[in-house]
Parts: sequence; C-alpha cells; structure tokens
Amino acid sequence: MEKRIGFLSFGHWQPIPGSQVRTGRDALVQSIELAVAAEELGVDGAYVRVHHFARQLASPFPLLAAMAARTSRIELGTGVIDMRYENPLYMAEEAAAADLISGGRLQLGVSRGSPETALRGSEAFGYVPGPDSSDAELARQKTGLFLAAISGQPMVDADPKMTGGQSGKLAIQPQSPGLVERIWWGSGTRATAEWTAQQGLNLMSSTLLVEDTGVPFDELQAEQIARFRAAWREAGWEREPRVSVSRSVLPIVSDLDRQYFAGDTGEDQVGILEGVRARFGKSYVGEPDQLAEELAKDAAVREADSLLITVPNMLGVEYNARLLQNVVEHVAPAIGWVHPDRRS
Repeated sequence: MEKRIGFLSFGHWQPIPGSQVRTGRDALVQSIELAVAAEELGVDGAYVRVHHFARQLASPFPLLAAMAARTSRIELGTGVIDMRYENPLYMAEEAAAADLISGGRLQLGVSRGSPETALRGSEAFGYVPGPDSSDAELARQKTGLFLAAISGQPMVDADPKMTGGQSGKLAIQPQSPGLVERIWWGSGTRATAEWTAQQGLNLMSSTLLVEDTGVPFDELQAEQIARFRAAWREAGWEREPRVSVSRSVLPIVSDLDRQYFAGDTGEDQVGILEGVRARFGKSYVGEPDQLAEELAKDAAVREADSLLITVPNMLGVEYNARLLQNVVEHVAPAIGWVHPDRRS
C-alpha cells in the first residue's frame, strides 16, 4: 500500500504572546504559504480543519482555491466540513469550482461535525432538524444531496419560458468529473465507518473516537478501519477506497522543539464527551528515531494509506515547514512513505 503524508491545520489565530498567527488574515495567508512549502518538501496533502463561531478557519473553498492557484501537485482537503451548516447545492458549486481550479486535487472530508463552542450554531445558519430527525440525520441527508449534485444528477426543472420551450431537468454547474470519488466521511465510531463504506465514501478516521472498548486507541481505530474495508467489499464497490488517520507527531531536534513540546504526554486519553465515553489518541513526541519506531508499531497508521500530521499552526510557517521536513526525512520512511520523486 502506497503511503501518503499530509498536514492538517486547525487554523487557530490569537493575538497572544508567542503567536505568529494573530489575525484571521494571518491564518488564511499562512495556510496558503504552508501548502506551498509542504509541496516543495514532497508532502502529499494540505488539509484544513473547518470550525464555525471560533478563531479558526471557517470558509474552506476560497482558501482551497487560493492554495490550488499557488500549487501544482499537492492534494488539498478538509478535515472536516460540518455538513449541518452547509447548503448542499451551493457547496456543490463551490466544490466543483475549487476542484477545477486545482486540476482535480480536492480531497474533501465532511461529517456531522464535532463538539463546538456555539450552542445550536447550525440553527443560526438556518438549518434545523425536523421534529423526527437529529443533527446527525440532517448532516447525512445534506451529504446525500451534495453527492447527487456533484455527480451531475438533475436538481431542478427547467423553465420553458427561458429555454426556448424546452423542458427537462437541470444539473448544478460547473461539474468536476471524478470529484465524487474524492469525498471522505469523518467517522468517530465503528458503526459510522461501516455506514461510510456503504455510501461509497472514503474514510477519515477521527482523532477522537466517541466509544471506548478498553483497548489502546490505535487498536480501536484499526478495528474501525477493518470494519470499513469489510463493509466496502460487501457493498461491491469497484474502486479501492482511501483511508486516513491523524496524528500529532513532534520530532525533538532543537532546543526550541524541546522548549515547546518536551513535556507533552505520550499516552491515550479517555474521557466523557457529550455524555459518551470517548478515547483520544496520544501525541508522538521525542527524538526522530524513537518516533519512527513508535509510529511503525501504530496499528491504525499501518492500516491507513494516508497519515495527516496535525501541526501547531500558531507557531508560524517557518517552524511548521521545518517540523514537516523533519517528519518526511526522519520519521515517514519508517511507515513506508516514499518521496514523490522516487515513486515508480
């Protein structure tokens, strides 16, 4: 299995001591610059987190289009878009336009979304689940409509008065062929991973699993991936699906690295989130050789084709580019990653 390495930025900005990302403009411009730097290093993907009502990246498509215009090879994606907030048809237009600008490099992660600071934030955007529905069901319904739209299915009746008397159905424009095969669902449970496979979507396994069986996080995540692949085969899809996992990987190679991260824990965390017992993955912090050995033993990293490295974006482009360089040079080869220039 060919391994790919990407970065995932949460796009935080705060005007606080030590922050190199003090404004919303800083967060946007530096996201573009980091994508450019990552492509030069041979990194395969540049992914951004989407979060509303917070000092984080919230409107991905202008950003993805700008990243696309400045790069030529690297995949550009989201991890993830909260579908509760989206107008599926407008999103289909935006996604197709950004994908066409990129030359077919978009890899869009979508989902029901994660816990947030806003109380019923998506309702403020005008989207309220029906009386017999839920946030999760609303997100899945919108995703279905979005997938139909980017697949070119007719969405609305034509107006004969405006079409020279011709009737029929109209599809969303523009269309970007192949985009539908590059949509991922962010899954936090084993059952949702099976549902993802049944829909023909790629799997973006969450760094937070909202269940806990007592086994280490990587083993629980590997089981989730195995169930996804089994459900994919059972569904009879012809293409091979993509699977990604995210990890915080922080090589300590300088005094500055040690100052920032030497105290970070290397243990899984278990807690209660929205009334459900949840398991969080650990951070990988240490000397590069040590991290390479530990990552090579990570059960979920072994099973996934894509590893997304979460970056401390507020430390700035220069620091994060150096972090990614240390990962691709000293850590990533241990999990089977090969620089794009050396791939067959």
